[in-house]
Amino acid sequence: MLLYTLDLFGTAVFAISGAWLACRKDMDIFGAMVLAFVTAVGGGTIRDVLLGATPVFWVQDHDYVLVILASTLLALLIRRWHDQTHNLLLIADALGLAVFTVIGVTKAMAFGASPTVAVMMGVLTGCGGGAIRDLLSGEIPLVLKKEVYAFAAMAGGALFVVLEPHTGTGEATLISAGVVLALRLLAMYKKVSLPRFDLPPVAR
Repeated sequence: MLLYTLDLFGTAVFAISGAWLACRKDMDIFGAMVLAFVTAVGGGTIRDVLLGATPVFWVQDHDYVLVILASTLLALLIRRWHDQTHNLLLIADALGLAVFTVIGVTKAMAFGASPTVAVMMGVLTGCGGGAIRDLLSGEIPLVLKKEVYAFAAMAGGALFVVLEPHTGTGEATLISAGVVLALRLLAMYKKVSLPRFDLPPVAR
């Protein structure tokens, strides 16, 4: 029940981030709804299709759609306070990433996926929606930049796969989600990033 509640919370946070990006890109309310929706459930939808878990999760449970609609309207109503709430949203986004990653790995393992594929499904669940959002809005996806984002999801997902057979699902979930959250927050506040590789200038 706790994981489901956190999943809905993460869905709301990701939906708000999508709606606010739409506002920054001067989109209309339909554009805000689209970006909110793909950010919140895009990664999980692709995961379910790849795993053969159909109908996908938000079709079976309409609470996800209701949360996205409510979150989008809230985001539009409080958009003028975006700057004041930006840091809070980033923290909530990190928590959403942690929860989505663990849910993705857990679901993949339940469908008999190999450990490697399960980790990939965790990363896809946590980062896929944001990547679709960025592409639709003309941004370079965050997962392709030097930000510690997809790497945090990958590390947490791999840790879950290693721990789960020994500690059980509950403890593995808490520890793995905690690692994802810690890595993401560390990257945000300590400006930690992955190495960046620039091409040398071309001689003329």
